[in-house]
Amino acid sequence: MRLMFNAAAFLPALLLMANASSSHHAEMKVMPAVTTVSNPVSVLPSKTVDYYAAWHLNAAGLSQDAFDEAMKGYHYLQDKKLLNNTHVITIIDYSKASSQKRLFVVDMNSGDILFNTLVAHGRNSGLEYASSFSNSESSHKTSLGFFITMNTYTGNHGLSLRLQGCEKGINDRAYKRSIVLHGAGYVNEKFVQRNGYLGRSFGCPAIPEGVTKSMIDVIKNGSCMFLYHPTKKYSTISKILNS
Repeated sequence: MRLMFNAAAFLPALLLMANASSSHHAEMKVMPAVTTVSNPVSVLPSKTVDYYAAWHLNAAGLSQDAFDEAMKGYHYLQDKKLLNNTHVITIIDYSKASSQKRLFVVDMNSGDILFNTLVAHGRNSGLEYASSFSNSESSHKTSLGFFITMNTYTGNHGLSLRLQGCEKGINDRAYKRSIVLHGAGYVNEKFVQRNGYLGRSFGCPAIPEGVTKSMIDVIKNGSCMFLYHPTKKYSTISKILNS
């Protein structure tokens, strides 16, 4: 089944929403927890190349299922000309425990992993593992699926990145829910050491404060972000994955 996606209507909507304001609860200070992995293979993104093997992403800790689904959505959005920044893709693997570095920013030209860091999930999605997801306002749960990064603003969390959900009924209320990428004081190794898991957000993919600016500078303004979980509920209803 193919997703009915009106690119002409969608892009102006992104520009209009870029002027809206968002706010979130205040956080503490944090030290960064990020790993940068260099990959010697340099190829161009294509639908036919096995990049997972070529870029040695298994060794970096990124699962093939998460990557394969992410690539399908990346090419879908690219074909619809909805990506202004095609050089990177952000993949968050919510099948992993919050104590693991489950966010990956992959350079789509070289295969380098530019960022590999901790990332929080919504407080009502689970404790150590995320297992429940929602598109509803005030659910304080994570939404799965494909997003397009937008512009930045400075709010209660400091520099933050707006996200536009691309999947109706799955994450299309993300902007209205103020689901953004931001730094948070509960996303760091010390918190994990004390508690065994990260602190949790109101549904936002919150990252270590020390890496927030550098990551946002790379992925802002129209790149693809994919929030993955192997739940059948998502994979069977996602029109992007089933297009």
